[in-house]
Amino acid sequence: MSASPSLVWFRQDLRLSDNPAVAAAVERRSPLIPVFVWAPEEEGAWPPGAASRWWLGRSLARLSEELEHRGSLLIIRRGPTAEGISRLVAESGATAVFWNRRYEPAAVARDSQVKSKLRERGLLAESFNGSLLSEPETILNRSGQPFRVFTAFWRACLTKLATPVSKDAPKRLLSPENWPHSLGISELGLEPAVDWASGFREVWQPGESGAARQLKRFLAEALAGYPVNRDRPGMVGTSRLSPHLHFGEISSGQVWRTVLEAMNENAAGCQAYLRQIGWREFAYYLLHHHPESPREALRHEFGAFPWRIDPKRFKAWKRGRTGYSLVDAGMRELWHTGWMHNRVRMVAASFLVKHLLIGWQDGAAWFWDTLVDADLANNTLGWQWVAGCGADAAPYFRIFNPSIQAEKFDSEGEYRRRWVPESENSPAPHPIVDHAEARDRALEALASIRRR
Repeated sequence: MSASPSLVWFRQDLRLSDNPAVAAAVERRSPLIPVFVWAPEEEGAWPPGAASRWWLGRSLARLSEELEHRGSLLIIRRGPTAEGISRLVAESGATAVFWNRRYEPAAVARDSQVKSKLRERGLLAESFNGSLLSEPETILNRSGQPFRVFTAFWRACLTKLATPVSKDAPKRLLSPENWPHSLGISELGLEPAVDWASGFREVWQPGESGAARQLKRFLAEALAGYPVNRDRPGMVGTSRLSPHLHFGEISSGQVWRTVLEAMNENAAGCQAYLRQIGWREFAYYLLHHHPESPREALRHEFGAFPWRIDPKRFKAWKRGRTGYSLVDAGMRELWHTGWMHNRVRMVAASFLVKHLLIGWQDGAAWFWDTLVDADLANNTLGWQWVAGCGADAAPYFRIFNPSIQAEKFDSEGEYRRRWVPESENSPAPHPIVDHAEARDRALEALASIRRR
């Protein structure tokens, strides 16, 4: 039996079940020291936004509680990460460090540095796939190049998909004789100075147990109607698992296996939902193969698109005061809950880039700061898809009509009444742009880059 401890470095995998890094440490049959290192400065241009920090603080608290129930502790340190891990190794006498991989460009570079330094010291340093069904570099087309179209990518993924059996959370964890010093979660400054997150608490339960409850609710209440109801913002027709998946409180493998078990009872709902898991895989795949994509369009001709700088209208969009009730409802839902229904995200994003001609990067940055499920891969894919400048993007000329979208997907007006209550008892506000005129401007702008 090895007496030297193992470090498990937690990041966006804040769970104990189906966690490959935890399982690897447990298999060593030695003391296990869980550690979280707060180093937002190492995230490049994308440190966690305000809403993400709120969620992170609560998720860390839940993870800490789960560890304490198993006789363990969560050790919290500040970065730089390489130095923090090295110091903790020296303090504890650890001879192994395990973690689950991340795929954001800045994190990949940082993790490679950490792994190299640990191995130079003779330590066992191993990383695992704890968040995706398939590693991005394993899926290529017949020419050995990355796919650019979702359908072909997903078809290739399904031929290779082999999710391992899920491992339950360990019931007890071996502890070291002496625990290293730890910061308190409150010392990380994750909570907002002004309590603007009261609406978040009404809606969300961060943590592994909250993720499990959300999945159970989805299976019982929404899966059967998912193919149709997922597009209706006025009802709870989606899984709402996105923030739990981003923070790794539940793995995509766990969700995949659980939904597959319901296939015989509800094939249509299961197939429709599993395809959305596929889109999440595609988002990470694109980010891995195109690390520049959070700032640069995959279709390079969009570098010449005549984007506008319009602070007044941009502010109106952010505050939900565009005069288009579906757009405004979505932006207010985002402000109050840290989340927005996916159909409404598409409409609101399209309004910004097509009606207002404001750059998709500006919209992506706003979502990054305000979404509790802000995820660099998914955020980038979504905004480039709507703008028409990404892989497998919508036809470049598609311009959502917010009024028609409202009539089609919120025909009873329930969603809009909830978030824009003044619209029911007062005349419709004058929209900040006319749809027909905005559509013509957008089509001309799109045509201009084709002419070039």
